[in-house]
Amino acid sequence: MGTEIQTWQIVDGKLQQVDNSLIDAGRTEANDLEAWIASNPSIIGQDLVVIGRQVQTFSGPLDLLAIDRAGNLVVVELKRDKLPREALAQAIDYASDLSSWSVERVSEACMKYSGKSLEECISEGFPEENIENLNINASQRVLLVGFGIESSLERMINWLSDTYDVDVNAVVLHYVKTSSGDELLTRTAVISEEVAEQRTKRGKFKIPMSDEPGSYENEELRELLTRYLSQEMVSAKRIRNVLLPACLEQGVLQREQLKEDFVKRGEAEDIALAGYGMSLVSSQLGMEKNDFLRQVVGYSYPNNSWEKDNYFIRDEHKDLIQELLDELGS
Repeated sequence: MGTEIQTWQIVDGKLQQVDNSLIDAGRTEANDLEAWIASNPSIIGQDLVVIGRQVQTFSGPLDLLAIDRAGNLVVVELKRDKLPREALAQAIDYASDLSSWSVERVSEACMKYSGKSLEECISEGFPEENIENLNINASQRVLLVGFGIESSLERMINWLSDTYDVDVNAVVLHYVKTSSGDELLTRTAVISEEVAEQRTKRGKFKIPMSDEPGSYENEELRELLTRYLSQEMVSAKRIRNVLLPACLEQGVLQREQLKEDFVKRGEAEDIALAGYGMSLVSSQLGMEKNDFLRQVVGYSYPNNSWEKDNYFIRDEHKDLIQELLDELGS
């Protein structure tokens, strides 16, 4: 980066250098900087939606948690002064913990912060994205934000980025309070936005999806379904406890009806959370590897929608599904 950012204000036709800091103005990270960035994260990077603030991790609370349009989680570590080299280790520690988070845990953090489901936040932030095609938390990014940067940290970021293609960057802000009392923020980044965007796109990984049903013999189909439905994974439990029994009882069910069943059967607190739960179930059904699920569960795409709807259990497998649910205690 090399060059220090400086600002001059034109006062009475003359340039007057403005030299003040966030600390001089009595501003803090938690009460001011976090709130500013959360209100408009484009100041630190394009295509980011903040989904958590002071999010508790194994190593302590991270300042801001964001998600990008590829579904990657972004650790945002803030300093109201110069970024030290230690900030990188701290942020990587947070990212290493986040790498093990399930989609459900990410959604919980999002709901706690915003009062909205992860599905809603992604849909509002990136309306052109199909959430069912996103692989949430497939990778993690690190974004350090401060008002200066140690040369050693800048060197480390460039080395990690150039040599190992690690998705880490630093944004250096410059705070200005003019003589009239206006407060301004400007920024520059260690890694250009163009390079960072190319890396994100290059690293994006999509789980293979399909609508083709499997063609397993009964014994193998039973074994695959039993293994899957016995899992404690949240989406598997929802298929076992809501989707399958509801379709057995009521036949063809629309998405909205199933969302109501999620709430009635205690798998979601409200319709908003049920909507996200349905998206996760839909994603499980659409994974290429889960063709055994599609062999017993059918659906359609009414009105050329990208959302699955009109779920039902295929007639030839209703007895098998009822037997399995009885065995599993659903």
